[in-house]
Amino acid sequence: MAFTSLNNQIRVAQPPAPQPPAIPAAVNNPSVVTPAGPHPEEIDKAFASNHELRKRTSLFHDISTFILNQTPQQPAEPAAKKRKLDDTKPAQNGASTSSGGLSSTDTKAWRSYPGVSFSIPQRKKFTLELVDKEDGGIRAVGATGNVEFSIAWKDVDQIFCLPVPEKAKKQHNFIFIPTHGDGVNPLPDHLHGAAPEPIIWTFEEATGKNIKEGEDPGPGPMAEAIHHCLIQAGTGKEVVFPDADEFASATPESHRKGDKAYHVKAHRGSKDGHLFFTSVGILYGFKKPLAYFDFASINSIAYAAVLRNTFNLIINTQTQEIEFTMLDQADYSGINDYVQKHGLQDASLAAARRAKKLNVNKSKTKENGANGAAAPDADDGEEEESELQKAERELQDAEDDEEEDYDPGSEGESEGSGSDSEDADGGGGYQRGEGDEEGGDEDDMEE
Repeated sequence: MAFTSLNNQIRVAQPPAPQPPAIPAAVNNPSVVTPAGPHPEEIDKAFASNHELRKRTSLFHDISTFILNQTPQQPAEPAAKKRKLDDTKPAQNGASTSSGGLSSTDTKAWRSYPGVSFSIPQRKKFTLELVDKEDGGIRAVGATGNVEFSIAWKDVDQIFCLPVPEKAKKQHNFIFIPTHGDGVNPLPDHLHGAAPEPIIWTFEEATGKNIKEGEDPGPGPMAEAIHHCLIQAGTGKEVVFPDADEFASATPESHRKGDKAYHVKAHRGSKDGHLFFTSVGILYGFKKPLAYFDFASINSIAYAAVLRNTFNLIINTQTQEIEFTMLDQADYSGINDYVQKHGLQDASLAAARRAKKLNVNKSKTKENGANGAAAPDADDGEEEESELQKAERELQDAEDDEEEDYDPGSEGESEGSGSDSEDADGGGGYQRGEGDEEGGDEDDMEE
């Protein structure tokens, strides 16, 4: 019924002489593509199993043509072309993805070290490659041959080779600090986005059968290769090693008693790490967030919460103040010598850090003056008091208050004296004591 009604409406709308529907837009404007309706043979084939519906194929054709003509279609757009990528798009850590650049394996590496364990920015093993060109650098190549991350020599601020603490086997971390990626100072105003991340990988010294005759098992050869590339790039940088003349911990390595330790264990908030005092600045690692304080960025250094076994170290930079806690008291002398040697201002006694003046002995001074002793001026009696001294004073005052409030009790004294009297006099002494007390009360009443 619905098809019959719609068919009647269509036939009424058409001219008396049945003519194929004309599409003037398609004739007058060849650029407009008119959608074609289904072909009659296709409709016959589609309804081959139903003879009744196949009789109405012309109706279906007319309906589809009518609908398509009511909503003219726009010209089909050509297939979207792939957007060309900029060949010089910056990659991670400032590397370039240009063909033949640092991030392309088309550029041959000068040195290659397979199976190197990286910890930052990715914790994974890669092949380390050194490119000894002016626009070269280091890059980490994955198993698929793709460059995972890289950094150019010109973008390197400092390079360290530091021993990994608390390891039975000797291990060293190579740390590349990129420019504006020290983890302390914010990015300059003209730069946007996230700061570049440092790159850290671990070098494990060869031992036993792995030692090759005539070769240094330590990190020296790798450091020399990096130094060669830095010279080729003209950066003027070099790999920084720990130096006992700068700082060495008073406590040797816990797992290797014969080796010196160049670190001090410290906490930054709830995270633990190690402080290294080098010839170019102070490094805190090796976990995120890594922090490198060069001498130019340090305004002052202060000590706080100095106790018997530990103390805190506060580094004040141009933008923030970072506190490291729970440093071993044994390393206080060495750290202080390092601070004095490099002219880092000690702000421990700065006005902002001084404890508030408290009138600790004010009441006692007044009492001494009342007893005839010379009472000093109240301002002279006030002394600067640290937080530790304040805590000790409050604890001592609490103990003094307890002693002053303590009353042994007349009952206990009476029992003690009464028992002694009974032992000595057989009970008579106790009666005399009562009499004495009664006599004393009478005297008090008379007075």
